[in-house]
Amino acid sequence: MSVVGISTSTSQEMSATAPATGTAQYSSPIVEPVAQPEGNAKAQNIQVTEKALKRIRAAMKKEGVSAEQGGLRLGITGGGCSGLSYNIRFDSQPRERDRVYHYEQESDPVQIFVDPKSFLYLSGMVLDFEETLMRQGFNFINPHSTKSCGCGSSFSA
Repeated sequence: MSVVGISTSTSQEMSATAPATGTAQYSSPIVEPVAQPEGNAKAQNIQVTEKALKRIRAAMKKEGVSAEQGGLRLGITGGGCSGLSYNIRFDSQPRERDRVYHYEQESDPVQIFVDPKSFLYLSGMVLDFEETLMRQGFNFINPHSTKSCGCGSSFSA
């Protein structure tokens, strides 16, 4: 399995003055879900950038995960320097109480599964993928994050 870094952005970092284009704070434009759980307010959707979708799709193919049934599971666990840590892994199918988001770009589907407990901390977040000379990895831009640790893989809410 390929390993990628995870980073976070706190709500204070997000409240900095945004560039005029509106999408410059992310590595690529946001892709809205084509299907989402019923009853979600727009502010509670989990959004994903084009670069993140492309990277998820490539990793799913490499790991042999079916795009029709399987998907990416996003979650939160207790632990880490700041109290909560992000989990990201592939799953063969959603669980009974999961919130399932369907994204489609260039007719390639991607599903994201989020359990109810993790959704409390992940609602309204943007999953981005950044690739620089210094690092590459998924970046959780989370409005519920009040602070994150120096390594960027854990946060407080």
